[in-house]
Amino acid sequence: MSDSLLEEDRLTTADIANPTPRQARAAANREANAESNADSRIPLPAATPADNAGATANAARNDVARNEVAPLFPDDELHNFRARWDQVQGSFVDEPRKAVEQADNLVASVVKRIAEQFAAEREKLEHRWDKGDEINTEDLRQAFRSYRSFFDRLLSF
Repeated sequence: MSDSLLEEDRLTTADIANPTPRQARAAANREANAESNADSRIPLPAATPADNAGATANAARNDVARNEVAPLFPDDELHNFRARWDQVQGSFVDEPRKAVEQADNLVASVVKRIAEQFAAEREKLEHRWDKGDEINTEDLRQAFRSYRSFFDRLLSF
């Protein structure tokens, strides 16, 4: 990997975990807006003994969801990330510290890209809602499946 890294490549996992004050303010504003819309949220039901009986059914659904995993990236983007990883991994023997820094940059880039994809999808839905467009249940189901699939993948690591 060349020393002339793109700005995107300088992103680290620490940047994601500890955003700049501007990013933190934007996140706080999003949370405040979400809280102001709390009346439109559906409350979570309290746990009941029946939940334990449903645990097996939930596990089965999760297994099905994992088998229905949608790719996170188009093939060309996935290939690019894998090629970049191969370069970083190959440089470890000669420059281990630099390789670890580059690995962190690459992981941060992938996480950022995933977040951008979900944000773009949510923005599309919100734009349609703001215009008063009806969003059919199938569109919402597909969006929800994407979130569920990704959520399950994150928790499986």
